[in-house]
Amino acid sequence: METIGSLKPLNIERSAAENEMTPDDEPLSPPALLFQTPRLKCYVMATMGSKTKWDPSRVKLGLENTLAKHPRFSSLLVMDERNDGKMRWRKTKVNVDEHVFVPKIDLDKMEDSADEADKYVEDYISDLHKTKMDYSKPLWELHILNIKTSGASGVVVFKVHHSIGDGISLMSSLLACTRQSSNPMMLPTLPTSSRVRSHSSSKPKGLWCTFWTMISMVFNTFVDILILAATALFLKDTDTPIKGSPESGYAKKRMVHKLINLKDIKLVKTAMNTTINDVLFGVTEAGLSRYLNGRYASKQGENAGYEMASKTRDFLPKGLRVRAALYVNLRPSAGIEAFAKIMGNETKLESGNKFGYVLLPFEIGLRDDPLDYIRRAKATLDRKKLSFEAVCSFAIGLFVHKSFGLQTVASLMHNIVSKTTVSFSNVVGPQEEISLYGHPLAYVAPTVYGAPQALTMHWQSCGDKMVLILTVDSNVIPDPHKLCTDMEVSLNSIKDTLSKRGLITVK
Repeated sequence: METIGSLKPLNIERSAAENEMTPDDEPLSPPALLFQTPRLKCYVMATMGSKTKWDPSRVKLGLENTLAKHPRFSSLLVMDERNDGKMRWRKTKVNVDEHVFVPKIDLDKMEDSADEADKYVEDYISDLHKTKMDYSKPLWELHILNIKTSGASGVVVFKVHHSIGDGISLMSSLLACTRQSSNPMMLPTLPTSSRVRSHSSSKPKGLWCTFWTMISMVFNTFVDILILAATALFLKDTDTPIKGSPESGYAKKRMVHKLINLKDIKLVKTAMNTTINDVLFGVTEAGLSRYLNGRYASKQGENAGYEMASKTRDFLPKGLRVRAALYVNLRPSAGIEAFAKIMGNETKLESGNKFGYVLLPFEIGLRDDPLDYIRRAKATLDRKKLSFEAVCSFAIGLFVHKSFGLQTVASLMHNIVSKTTVSFSNVVGPQEEISLYGHPLAYVAPTVYGAPQALTMHWQSCGDKMVLILTVDSNVIPDPHKLCTDMEVSLNSIKDTLSKRGLITVK
């Protein structure tokens, strides 16, 4: 594991003038510095499946014209030991050949087995996570695996150090390299949320609602910060079969994903008058409940297994505390077009890391009515929207950093996150089918390695699909594919219930 001490220092043998700060040098932001500490060293990994084989020469040419021109993707991380010992970004010329890897694969062993190919890709990504990054060049790599899996004809794995940017800025940068498959000249489009405003409310009612909203936000924020403080001091999640140890961030992880029809999620959303986030959170709660019930059944020596346990008996202990750490981007999204202009040297844009986090409680339990999972999810998320928890968590981190130093805030964040069970996020993707450097994509599956939890869960929309990505500590969750299946089964159960009640029509 590399540490801060392994960063490439500036050459102190140079002249004094050469060692001075240059106008182009940029200091790392506090969140970026956090991701350079040993306790919070994280990597973003994005797996992209193509409907065709990958052409390495086209990929390299595309990278030269896009990411290699991005300010962060074309900068070295250096430490100025002569002056203040601080880390800075320093522009450099990118040699794309040093960042693209095409391993040799024995295709004969996997010609007739998609399962073997899937396992090979999963093993490759798992090993890649533990491979040290070379600090003598910009902190990103792209690996081309021309192997036919169950969901693609070829796969690329993009690995980037989390200090380069948060999930939103990195995903926006990646999507700015893509084009619509139906129109290679057009950038992808992201869905926009539309809010319907009622004009029937009278002015006094509007004033009263505004006043009550303000009171609710102050109260909710106060309660959330108290819970955050309690978590930092003593409040931790129940030791369930999916709860990792504080050292889970160092463990070798395994990433799996599952493709789900986005139309099914939208059907549930419309029928229950909720948001896609509500549906995903409800499905997650239902899937975790189903999976944990099966794990507790096996723990008690039941031979019935997961399926029978989830259908016939409730093995879940009462009062389980299971929470997710949800990371919230605090910088207004500039849009894909803005990132495309950055790589075209047409504009400058603030990027990097700027996020807070909130603690989301799951109410683990088996429900007689599957729709209750969505209702409870909506209530939970609606309440969290009336809170400044994310902003306050970011502000507290900055205060601790300035007052007590980087290592203190790193220990604080590690302590809080490690006491929760799941890292959770949902990233909005393009509405249409897209291509990366002329290769039509079947899916995009991002995740983060290094979080001090045994389970990291991402939902990523892409065209007409929703991709569920799980990154797990295999010593804690040895069957992540089963957890994926439980998520899908839970969604189908909710959809079937709506269909039986005549609320949706399933074709």
